[in-house]
Amino acid sequence: MFTEDELRELREASVHTRKNIVKMIHNAKSGHPGGSLSGADILNVLYKKCLNIPVDWNNSPNFKNRDRFILSKGHASPLLYSILAQYGFFPEEELITFRKFGSKLQGHPAKNYVPGVETSTGSLGQGISIACGIALGLKLDKNPAHVIVYTGDGELQEGSCWEGFMQAAHKNLNNLIVIIDRNRLQIDGNTENVMSLDNLHDKLKAFNWDVVEINGHDYNQIYEAYIQATKSSRPCAIIANTIKGKGVSFMENQAGWHGKAPNDEQLEQALKELEV
Repeated sequence: MFTEDELRELREASVHTRKNIVKMIHNAKSGHPGGSLSGADILNVLYKKCLNIPVDWNNSPNFKNRDRFILSKGHASPLLYSILAQYGFFPEEELITFRKFGSKLQGHPAKNYVPGVETSTGSLGQGISIACGIALGLKLDKNPAHVIVYTGDGELQEGSCWEGFMQAAHKNLNNLIVIIDRNRLQIDGNTENVMSLDNLHDKLKAFNWDVVEINGHDYNQIYEAYIQATKSSRPCAIIANTIKGKGVSFMENQAGWHGKAPNDEQLEQALKELEV
């Protein structure tokens, strides 16, 4: 359990992340705010309290033993970039170049340009399978690192995700953790109307995964679920129930804010609300 001071620090960190997200997307006049805002609490817990990833990246003597974080839903790049800048992988001043011509902060993460980006992503449905290969390689090398995949629930409508789930269980990749941003919205609306995923918990159990279901905005639950997952004897999925657009009232639970930039007035309102 976190102390009150630690909880306050995490809340402040999440607010900082969310402010950067809306400012980046506003400045670029494009991007994906909804699913980026929903994951700010999860990634702050991971990067502040859980993951072993050196900020000097491949210049670190511990680079080989780093945990591997994969943003499978690559369109949530504003979230990942904000987190990486916040925790020292590159200067925060660079965030304002997001989606600009010549910037290394492309609309979807590109591993050859940004320190902290484990693999290029953007084509949905590939992250879990990529992670299976990495996790298997780590096991063969007897490397103690974990592979953590952050995926959207709408992304799980891709059949390749389930091939990855099946492969991970077959190879007993207990060094693999998949965190599912279960905000129940995708670009076309509610996930259960587009292609139902429920009962997601039972589906994953049937694929021989350990499953933990949490409130994805509760810092203690996020941390405890991660620690539990690292001790699992099987691959583990964390279903994190979240609110799409979390923290900005007019974006919350609105599918229309999946991939739309706020205008000047909306940015001002969003930043004001995030001060609270």
